[in-house]
Amino acid sequence: MFLENTTGEDYTYQKAKKVTKSDKFLAFVFLRFLPSWVTPNHLTIFRFLSIPFVLLLLVGEEYILGVILFIVSAFSDALDGALARTQNKVTNWGKLFDPLADKLLIGTTAVVLIPKFLSIWLAFAIILIELIIVLGAYYKKRYQGVTVQSEKFGKVKMIFQSVGVSILFIYMIFPISMLLVTAQYILYIAVAFAFVQMLTYKSV
Repeated sequence: MFLENTTGEDYTYQKAKKVTKSDKFLAFVFLRFLPSWVTPNHLTIFRFLSIPFVLLLLVGEEYILGVILFIVSAFSDALDGALARTQNKVTNWGKLFDPLADKLLIGTTAVVLIPKFLSIWLAFAIILIELIIVLGAYYKKRYQGVTVQSEKFGKVKMIFQSVGVSILFIYMIFPISMLLVTAQYILYIAVAFAFVQMLTYKSV
């Protein structure tokens, strides 16, 4: 329980440090195998560096390698958050750039894949809402001094976006129509969570 006079920044920081059940699961199954020198920020930087390679693989139609790299990069988002919280390594840099890396990863793949296989309007909706959320977070940071980090709606949205885009990757390798329909509805759900996130402005 937090004191009533806790500032908004302190409250946000405390929430960022809260360890969840999924964090404990990831720590037990995956994090214990990471070298001790690896930090959450290293994983975020890896995600930034992987984005142009994902794009090159898509443009070059190397879909198998592309989907593998995309899944690994998206999964690093879950790992860096769990690592930060379970090992008390939450930083302001990570709270700011971790969600930015997510948006660049999803945005890059969305721009290439969604118009090609689904709808340009669906891609436009995803990118527009993400842009509004980023600008809202920047405004809070710049003018209110509040560092905004991902919370429930943002993380759920990221999961649905990652799954939807991954299914599109799989469709490129195995062109089964049901995969395309499944990806479309999953991305609709992702847009719904993104819209709720945008309205609440509680996360990036």
